[in-house]
Amino acid sequence: MYAVIVSGGKQYRVEEGDTLKLESLPDEVGAQINFDKVLMVGEGDKVQFGKPFLAGCVVAANVVAQGRHKKIEIIKFRRRKHHMKWQGHRQNFTEVEITKINA
Repeated sequence: MYAVIVSGGKQYRVEEGDTLKLESLPDEVGAQINFDKVLMVGEGDKVQFGKPFLAGCVVAANVVAQGRHKKIEIIKFRRRKHHMKWQGHRQNFTEVEITKINA
């Protein structure tokens, strides 16, 4: 069984046992999260779509880790002017493991 959930303005296709990195969530490591914004649930040929979300459908997950992605570097360069500006950014993430899909 699989489901499509919404988290952080993005859509994710998940199955039980999957681990994925989401946008940063305020929950602590070990906490259980319930995603109630489920767009679609499917198993074999049986597929259910929501309008826009499925009522009564919940995907349960456990928070595995809180962390930060690799640093990306932004370089702004003006040719012939000996001017370079460096900027870096690291995005926070929450890693979760999907435990159950209640359809």
